[in-house]
Amino acid sequence: MKKNRIKQIVDRWVFPTETGSYMGGLENRPVLEKSNGSIVTDTEGKEYLDFQSGQMGAALGHQHPRMIAAIQKTLDSMMHASNALLHVPRLKLHETLGKLLPKPLDKSLFLVSGSDSIEASIDLARKATGGLDVVGFHAGLHGSTSYLTRSISFNWTRSKHSIVAPATASILAPYCYRCPVGLKYPSCKFQCLESSMEMADANFTAKPAAFIAEPILSAGGVIVPPKGYYEAVRKVCDDRGMLLIFDESQTGLGKTGRLFGFQHEEGVVPDIITISKHFGGGLPISAVCTTSKIAQTAVDAGYFATRSHATDPLLCAAGEESLKIVVDEDMPGRAARIERRIKRAFRKMAQEFELIGDIRGRGVLLGIEFVTDRKKKTPANKEVAAMFEYCLSHGLIFQTRGVRDLKNVIRLVPPMSSSDAEVDRAMSIMYDALRAVTKGRRKGKAAGTRSRRG
Repeated sequence: MKKNRIKQIVDRWVFPTETGSYMGGLENRPVLEKSNGSIVTDTEGKEYLDFQSGQMGAALGHQHPRMIAAIQKTLDSMMHASNALLHVPRLKLHETLGKLLPKPLDKSLFLVSGSDSIEASIDLARKATGGLDVVGFHAGLHGSTSYLTRSISFNWTRSKHSIVAPATASILAPYCYRCPVGLKYPSCKFQCLESSMEMADANFTAKPAAFIAEPILSAGGVIVPPKGYYEAVRKVCDDRGMLLIFDESQTGLGKTGRLFGFQHEEGVVPDIITISKHFGGGLPISAVCTTSKIAQTAVDAGYFATRSHATDPLLCAAGEESLKIVVDEDMPGRAARIERRIKRAFRKMAQEFELIGDIRGRGVLLGIEFVTDRKKKTPANKEVAAMFEYCLSHGLIFQTRGVRDLKNVIRLVPPMSSSDAEVDRAMSIMYDALRAVTKGRRKGKAAGTRSRRG
């Protein structure tokens, strides 16, 4: 498609983007035409390393041949079916997913989007407990398409919405690099959680129902809670009769180097998890998973969740094949190897560029926080914006993230199928971007940067 034709369509027919969102300005960015593996190609024939995996939906790699084959096979038999009748692809998906779920999780239902699954999981918790109030992190993000998911996506300023759901409240996220209570781990003894829950207890409007969290707070700047934190959260929930919901949309199915992100915290088992993003290999399908006991209790209280296309055979077949690929191709192991390679590259860069303040994340969900002063930790929003533009123009795609108004974290989510050569090429572009932003001035042996799995 030619540039003038693209501009005509955008000007005449495309809904404008909100400039403050990560989609803002897409009208002036490259227009993609095809994809394969870790590479996407625009209408001018230019190739880019997609280290955002689309919207994380291509974490198995764009156009995975097994995904294409499974989709084509299902298209020949059945695309859509009534939710009031079971069909074979759905049954196979329930079974395949059920065998992979950590016990006691075993029951699943299927929806379309990540937001769908979050809304359904909260309703599930409310029906199962008889409670109402839900708490989540002030740096958390759980979707944007529904009244409820927008209301618990505290990393987006809720005042932007005309109204928010009642019985939803935030607590402080365990952002150790910028501790919200000014303490140090581990001597802090999770004071952020203790103080937050004391306030939550005072503000609950009814019996609390759930605590919802991401194992890694992705859009909030790739924040990894410290060891022991989620064990403390589990106790908080048990003491109050709340269910613990882990939103595994951006961490599940291999991305963190384990099958599920919560498995990095030994002994912590959630009551409910949600799955989406690359579940489906690029097609939209999500899941809510829980225990037999919770599922039956909620159903007895009148619970159900569905959408017109929630259990389409096409989506279910794609979901099952994506799970098989994760296992057969050892995607968690591949993600862990990519993590080591990328972190090693950034540790080396941090010796030269003081702009790098913190290196964190797990697997292929990685965050690099940039600061203009390592002691003061002054956010380098301007410099990160310049790096984004440089990298995009030189063939590397990623997104910038951070807590609320901060945009000083580069979030990398390369496909788990990425080769060593592709990772090295991306790191070379990143190095050049740092040189350009700092005008090539070497900083010598820089001190004060952090590199960790948490």
